[in-house]
Amino acid sequence: MHLTLRCMSGLPSLRSMEVFPAVVRALRAAQRGTFRVIHFSVQDNHVHLLVEANDSSALRAGARSLGVRLARAINRACGRKGRVLDDRYHTRALRTPREVRFALAYVLFNFKKHQVRVPTLLDPCSSAPWCDGLRDRRGAPLDVSTPVVAAHTWLARVGWRRHGLLSPHERPA
Repeated sequence: MHLTLRCMSGLPSLRSMEVFPAVVRALRAAQRGTFRVIHFSVQDNHVHLLVEANDSSALRAGARSLGVRLARAINRACGRKGRVLDDRYHTRALRTPREVRFALAYVLFNFKKHQVRVPTLLDPCSSAPWCDGLRDRRGAPLDVSTPVVAAHTWLARVGWRRHGLLSPHERPA
C-alpha cells in the first residue's frame, strides 16, 4: 500500500534537522505486528510511505496511529501545538509486481521530483539507504539501525524484483 500523509501549510520543513529525527522516531514507534512501514520518503510538507497491513482495519488503525504519532512528534520538535496533518490521508493499493516496483522508485527517489539537492545518490531523508533492492549501494549506512522493517508480503519482498533492481539514477514518474 502506498500511503501519503500531508501537513498543513505554515509548518517548518519536515526535512529540517530539527524535525526529521522526530519524524523517524515516530515511524519507528508506529511499527506493529499488523501494520508495518517498509519504506518512506520525507519531503518538505508530506511523507510518502510504503506500508503493509494485515487487513483494512489494521491499515486504518495503523494509519491513524501513525498520524497521531507524527503530529505529536512534529509539534514537539517545533515547540508548538495544534493541527499538523491535513484531514485525510491518501492510499493506493499495489496489486502487481510492476506497481510495487514503480511505487518503490517513486517513494525512494521522490526527492528528485521535488528537485531537492542532496550530496549523495540516495536521499538521506528516506529509507533508500536501507533498501536491499538497489543496484548501487554506495551511500548505504554501515552501522545505523534501520528505521523500517522488512516486508512480509511476496509482492514487496520478492515479486517486484522480476522487473529489475532499482537504480539510484532513476527519476519517479
